[in-house]
Amino acid sequence: MHPTDLFIRRSHPAGRFIRAIIYSSFPILFSTLIFCTISYKVSAQAAPANVAVPDWALPGSDTHTQVPPPADFHRATKTENFRIGIFEGQSDVGAALVPGSSTYNSATKQYTVVSAGYNVWYQRDEFRFLWEKISGDVSLAADIDFPDTAGYGDRKAFVIIRQSLDDDSKEAMVAIHGAGLMHMAWRAEKGQMMKEVRVNDRNKGLPDLISGKVTRIGIEKHGDSFSLYVGLNGGPMHQVGESIKLHFDAPFYAGIGFCSHLPAKTDAAIFSKVVMENTAGKVQ
Repeated sequence: MHPTDLFIRRSHPAGRFIRAIIYSSFPILFSTLIFCTISYKVSAQAAPANVAVPDWALPGSDTHTQVPPPADFHRATKTENFRIGIFEGQSDVGAALVPGSSTYNSATKQYTVVSAGYNVWYQRDEFRFLWEKISGDVSLAADIDFPDTAGYGDRKAFVIIRQSLDDDSKEAMVAIHGAGLMHMAWRAEKGQMMKEVRVNDRNKGLPDLISGKVTRIGIEKHGDSFSLYVGLNGGPMHQVGESIKLHFDAPFYAGIGFCSHLPAKTDAAIFSKVVMENTAGKVQ
């Protein structure tokens, strides 16, 4: 029995006429619904028209030097409070001009993180952040891949611990850049400028640790001590450099993030074999 027969009795004098109208109209209604659904998906993925990019947010080049944002410049973070893989939620920290997105493949256990964003640096950040709210010690690690090998050289994929979701939050992170630079960077207090320790430095002729070498990065929080970890060629992870000291009040946020380093253009990073343990000594 067709569902409409539950509402239109066959014995009703107008029953056949009403059913005929409904049946003949169904293909048109169905096609209209499909069209509306497709149109919504396309419009949801489209970048905003006429995006105005502040001069300070333009990436550095031979003709332009990137400078810090104005001291009082902020954008409210946009957060989605639903679980994705092992993470409790995700946010566009600093609300980049083009919204970010994230997906999780449960079969491969990979996270694809899409983000625009002028930078994760200076006194405020713009990036897509997959996070878990947590307290105590943390071991966090991931394999990282950039699907577009021709992407901007200073894009950053990272494992990160932040005091809050504000764009100027205190934080500590270990990052790989698209062109090969790797560093630990931190903001010692809310609104301060970032500091860093580089594992390699392209400007000083140090070796590129990415191409065929570094396959995995990690960060460990042990009390107020933060350490950078790397894994080479699929081998075990080991600490590189000295730890830094930074105090976080409980609870705080830990997770993975990505920034295209282009204020109005998205790029993507893939995070695999993500480990996040609520204890020290488990970076692997």
